[in-house]
Amino acid sequence: MASRNSDKPAAREPNAAKKRGSAPRRPGRPTGGAGGIDQRSRLLDIALTLFARQGIADTTLAAIAREAGVTPAMVHYYFKTRDQLLDLLIEERFLPVRVSVESVFKAHADDPVAAITQLVQRFMDIAAEHPWFAPLWIREVISENGLLKQQIRKRLGDANQHSMLESIARWQTEGRLNADLEPSLVFLSLLGLTILPLTAARTWRKDPVLGQLGAKEITRHALALLGYGIGPQRPTSKKH
Repeated sequence: MASRNSDKPAAREPNAAKKRGSAPRRPGRPTGGAGGIDQRSRLLDIALTLFARQGIADTTLAAIAREAGVTPAMVHYYFKTRDQLLDLLIEERFLPVRVSVESVFKAHADDPVAAITQLVQRFMDIAAEHPWFAPLWIREVISENGLLKQQIRKRLGDANQHSMLESIARWQTEGRLNADLEPSLVFLSLLGLTILPLTAARTWRKDPVLGQLGAKEITRHALALLGYGIGPQRPTSKKH
C-alpha cells in the first residue's frame, strides 16, 4: 500500500506541471506586454534601415525578418503587408518629423529669414537623430516613382505643403523675403544644401579633402550661403 501511495503523486506530476506551465507559443506570435511593444518598434527601425540602404521596392517583409533574426510569421503578426508597414512608418516616424519642421514656420511666422535658417539646423538635427532620414529621402522622396512619396501623398495630402508655400509667397509680397526666390524650390534647395551632402559624406570618408567634412561644416556652409550668398565677405551695416 505504501508503494502504491508513493506512486500516485508521481503519476499526477506531469499533468500538474502541464497545468502550471504556459501554453505553447504559436510561431511568430509575441508574448505580449512591453516586450511586444519593443519588438514592434525594433522591427520598424530595422525596416527603415533597410529601406534607406536598398530601397522600399527591393525590401520584402521576409528580408526584414532575416535582418531582425526573427521568423517571417513574427513580422506578419505586426504588419500584414508592406503597405500597412508603410502606413505605420508614416504615422509613427514621419509625422513627428513633419510636425517638427512645421513648428519652425509657426515659431517664426513674422521672420522668414529666421524661419529658413532655423530650418537648416532642424534638418541637420533630424538627420542626426534619425540616421535613416537622409539616405531614405534621397532614395525615395525625390525619386519619380518612390513608393514612400506616393504613400505619404496618399496618406497626408498636400495641404500643409501648400500652406508653407503660401507663407513664402506672402513674405515675398510683404518685402520680407527675396522676391526672386521660387517658393516651390525653397525646401528643395534647403534639403539640397543639407541632406544631400550629409548623405554623400558617407562616400567621402577616404577622400583626403572631403573626408574631413561633417555635419558641423555642412551646416556652417549652408547658413553662410543662405545668409550672405557668394560675395567675398559678409555685408556690414553702414555707419552714420
